[in-house]
Amino acid sequence: MHHQVVILGAGPAGYTAALYAARSGLKPIVISGPLPGGQLVYTHQIENFPGFMNISGVELVETFDKQVLSLGVSFIHESVETVDFSNRPFHLALSNGEDMTADSVIIAMGSSPRWLGIPGEEKFKGKGISVCATCDGFFYRGKKVAVIGGGNTALYEALFLSTFAEKITIIHRHAQLSGEKALIEKVKKNPKINVLWNTEAVSFEGEEKLSKIVLKNLETNHLTELEIAGAFVAIGQIPNSSLFEKQLDIDSQGFILTNYKTRETSISGIFAAGDIQEPIYRQAIIACGSGCIAALSAEKFLLEKNRFHL
Repeated sequence: MHHQVVILGAGPAGYTAALYAARSGLKPIVISGPLPGGQLVYTHQIENFPGFMNISGVELVETFDKQVLSLGVSFIHESVETVDFSNRPFHLALSNGEDMTADSVIIAMGSSPRWLGIPGEEKFKGKGISVCATCDGFFYRGKKVAVIGGGNTALYEALFLSTFAEKITIIHRHAQLSGEKALIEKVKKNPKINVLWNTEAVSFEGEEKLSKIVLKNLETNHLTELEIAGAFVAIGQIPNSSLFEKQLDIDSQGFILTNYKTRETSISGIFAAGDIQEPIYRQAIIACGSGCIAALSAEKFLLEKNRFHL
C-alpha cells in the first residue's frame, strides 16, 4: 500500500508529527512498534509538560492517542524490519510481512535504555535488575534497592522508588548529580535516599536472584559490597537507529543527523524527530517540537514535489 507520509514511532515526536500531518490533510499512517508512547510510559510523574501541572506518562500518551485518533490517523502496531531509501517511492517492510511505499517518511523511533555491560548484568536482568521503576518498583516494597546513574532518569527512578522501598542508594560516578535542580533538591530532602559519590558498579552478584553489587570507589579504587534486593540501571539512552545506519548519515553515538531548521536527514524526503536525533536535552516537549517541524517540513516537501493530493 502506498502513503504520502509514514511515521515510524509513536512517542511524543511521532504523535505530534501525526497530529500536524493529519491537520494538513496528508492522511499519515503511524507504525507504532510494540510499545506506543515510547519512554514516556516509564515516567510515573510529569510536572514540566506545558498545560499539565501533574500527569503520568501513561495518561499523557492516552491524551495524545485520543487527539490523533479523532483526526483519523491510522496506526499499525508492528515494527519496521527493513527500509530502502535508495529509490522513490521509499520502501518499508513490516514485521507482519506487509510491504508499503511512501513519498516521505518521518523517523521518530526514539531510544532504548543503555546497559552497564558488567559481569552479572545479563544473568540478573528481570531477576533483580531493571531499567523501569514504574514497571517493577512495586516488587521492592519495604526492601533496599540501588539506582545507578546521576541524571534526570536516575533521580526520577529514585524518587518513585521511595514510595515503595525502605532505602534507595544512588550510585554515581561523579561528585555531583547532573539532573534538574528541582529534582536534585527533592532527592536531597528525601530521607530514604542516599548517594554514593565517585562510585561505579563493578559486578552484580547473587544466586537465583540479585543480592549484592560490588562497587569501586573511583578515588581510592577500594572495593566494597552493597547488599540490595534490586538495582535499577538509569545511565542514559541509545538511539534506535541501527536500521538506518547504511542509508542515512548518523553520528558516532548513533544519532541521526538532521537539518536543524527542517529535521530533514541526508536524504531528501526522509525526516527524523525526537530522541533519535536529539543528543542533548531529550525532553518530551522538545520531541514534540521536532515532530511538528518534521511534519510541516514533510508537507512542504510534498507540495514542492507535487505529491500532495487531498
